[in-house]
Amino acid sequence: MENALKVLETRGYIEQMTHPKEMEELFSQNKCIPFYIGIDPTADSLHVGHFVSLMVAGHMQKCGHKPIILVGGGTASIGDPSGKTDMRKMMTREVIDHNVQAIKKQVEKFVSFEGENGAIIVNNADWLLDLKLIELMREIGRLFSVNKMLAAECYKQRMEKGLTFFELGYMLMQSYDFLHLYETYGCKLQIGGNDQWSNIIGGVELIRKIGKDDSYGLTFKLLTTKEGKKMGKTEKGALWLDPNKTSPYEFYQYWRNIEDESVETVLSLLTFLPMEEVKRLSSLKDEKINEAKKVAAFEITKLIHGEEEAKKAEEAANALFAGEGSIENMPSSKISDANINIVDALILAKIAPSKSQARTLINQGGISLNDEKITDSNYMLSEKDFKNGYAILKKGKKIFHKLEIL
Repeated sequence: MENALKVLETRGYIEQMTHPKEMEELFSQNKCIPFYIGIDPTADSLHVGHFVSLMVAGHMQKCGHKPIILVGGGTASIGDPSGKTDMRKMMTREVIDHNVQAIKKQVEKFVSFEGENGAIIVNNADWLLDLKLIELMREIGRLFSVNKMLAAECYKQRMEKGLTFFELGYMLMQSYDFLHLYETYGCKLQIGGNDQWSNIIGGVELIRKIGKDDSYGLTFKLLTTKEGKKMGKTEKGALWLDPNKTSPYEFYQYWRNIEDESVETVLSLLTFLPMEEVKRLSSLKDEKINEAKKVAAFEITKLIHGEEEAKKAEEAANALFAGEGSIENMPSSKISDANINIVDALILAKIAPSKSQARTLINQGGISLNDEKITDSNYMLSEKDFKNGYAILKKGKKIFHKLEIL
């Protein structure tokens, strides 16, 4: 077995570990280690924020360890306050169950459910919803220090606005999850993003307080830009893994246009390419770094949407930027009449959310039609703009949209 800890360290995933020396010893024993990651089903799709944790699970499984994917049907009823300035909107059981089913399908792209170390998916609603409050407080609550909980970053930043007892219970619930998985499946390790450090420590310490000494926690780096902002945010919102929320072309384009400084991080954390190839690609300079970005965009899109969709997205991008390939897979809208005002066209294409913002973009010189800059917000498109039955709207250098006549 390849040492999973060394693989994760080499690729730059690891941020913090609870017991470094003990974990090094554990991973040097060539034994299958059950581990888990938690995903709260707050939407019916995963987004880029979940990407790194699932990649870590994939790498660990390739090294012989067993992933337990915990979908938080129970904890989602409370909502994790980590990184939030306001309490999350509570969801109905029906919405949560729907989201759980949708997420399960996406997880299969990262881990295998076959073989001796095949992944399993569990839903903490199966045990949390049956808990009795008094029993939980007597058995689990007494082991938690409120003073220590309030010192945790996930709670501390909420103190000024107010923190409900409802939310304070989240750490207990997540910690109980680890205990349940430890006792049921022999799970020894919880992994998660660095913003989950306090919650993960809660679970590790809970198991150790009941007399066990082999529970561990590991966090990995959040995917950020050079300014420290989370990656995966677009002008339309989150970068979703569901093609109906973020098209494969838009998904490809996001990674094709990352900063030069982010290339090595993205290739290391979001692809399974060997590190020798990652180092070679990320060492390219000047214009050649664009080749590395194309590889990153293709590999990541292939992982999420499959090779066929990745090729289509690549062809559409080549058609726009290199004058070769197919534009069939570019985001597009159909209209019944060629005579449409440029402002209405931008709203139809979702390039601008309102008429005022569309006019501002035009006035600032940010809009082109068939590579011709539009400066008049009263411009009317006509048949002459639709050569071969379509016209290409462009915002800046990176956002394209094809208008087709029915």
